[in-house]
Amino acid sequence: MTIRKAHAKWEGNLKQGRGTIALGGGKLDVPYDYGARFEDGAGSNPEELIGGAHAGCFSMALAHALSEAGHPPASIETTARVHLEKNAEGFAIPKIELETEADVPGIDEETFQRLAEGAKRNCPVSKVLSAAEITLDAKLLSAQPT
Repeated sequence: MTIRKAHAKWEGNLKQGRGTIALGGGKLDVPYDYGARFEDGAGSNPEELIGGAHAGCFSMALAHALSEAGHPPASIETTARVHLEKNAEGFAIPKIELETEADVPGIDEETFQRLAEGAKRNCPVSKVLSAAEITLDAKLLSAQPT
């Protein structure tokens, strides 16, 4: 079993405080604060980190599915838009939009879409985030000649 870890440190109250999130054994140290999370302030926030994890996991799952089907991709680029909304209980993440573009020589559109949907359902991060609605807009940049 593989175990990954991240560490967060927060100092101060919610609105004036500041924190850091450390990933990769200290290889990445990301500052965050109220402004970066709930406004348009500089820095990052937990939702962006969730989005990065989801985009990365989905891209790897799609690469694996395509390769297993005999269509190894030349490239895959994925963006995740994580929605943070206020509700009666506080805040929630009701929706994540995945947008991917893939260069996959020799594959037809129908097969590509089927494999992309499967990758969305089966990547470990999608599974753990399944309480949110997860949508997928998958674009094939190269297709099998007709």
